[in-house]
Amino acid sequence: MASLGSQIANFFSGDDNNTQEGLHGLFVNELKGIYYAEKQAVDALGEQADASTTDEVRNAFLQHQEETRGQVARLEDVFRSIGVEADDKTCAAIDGLVDDAQEVVSMTDSGSLTRDAGLIIAGQKIEHHEIAAYGSAVTLAKVLGYSEAARMLQQTLEEEKNTDVKLTKLAESFINQRAASENDNDNTSYNSDSNQIVSQGQYGNSVVDPDGTRYSDSSVAGYNSTNDTISGGSRTL
Repeated sequence: MASLGSQIANFFSGDDNNTQEGLHGLFVNELKGIYYAEKQAVDALGEQADASTTDEVRNAFLQHQEETRGQVARLEDVFRSIGVEADDKTCAAIDGLVDDAQEVVSMTDSGSLTRDAGLIIAGQKIEHHEIAAYGSAVTLAKVLGYSEAARMLQQTLEEEKNTDVKLTKLAESFINQRAASENDNDNTSYNSDSNQIVSQGQYGNSVVDPDGTRYSDSSVAGYNSTNDTISGGSRTL
């Protein structure tokens, strides 16, 4: 039996068939886990969209859900390209991440920006898992000489990276800042029509403007976003 050093040398020189066969099995096993994860992600993204507060976050999840459906179909093409029937195997990692996303929904208030911030974090955790999984799969495909599979997996890897960047930009655009204006002791909701947070809490009714400033007023319902006036209140600009 060849020494470990010889096995490693043979692997990198491409002369170790046993190692190649072992890598093929590892590659297929990884593909099955990714296939399972993507199918779980399709359902999870729909649930995250339904739970979202703002149209921006909801649309981000729905767009990636549609993209993920395409990624599932692409994985089936990857399986075909290497002559293996498409199949999946349970991935505990994605199951745990999906559970985390569901926990975010259960622990945040409906209609709050805090929920959207939490959903973005949960979504990015899933994206980071997929980025790691696809990155490894691309490497294995290249080592095994599956150029077509590597190309398709690389395409999906780039899509996952782009989604992660989009979620970061969305969080930094206004979600995180406005979520920080929500008071945990208040009954807070987000009004998508006026693009504002509206709260009924210990300080009475209040409005949080896009700059994160909270204004208290007894007649907040009369807020007119067109001329920035609160009817019957004390704030007129």
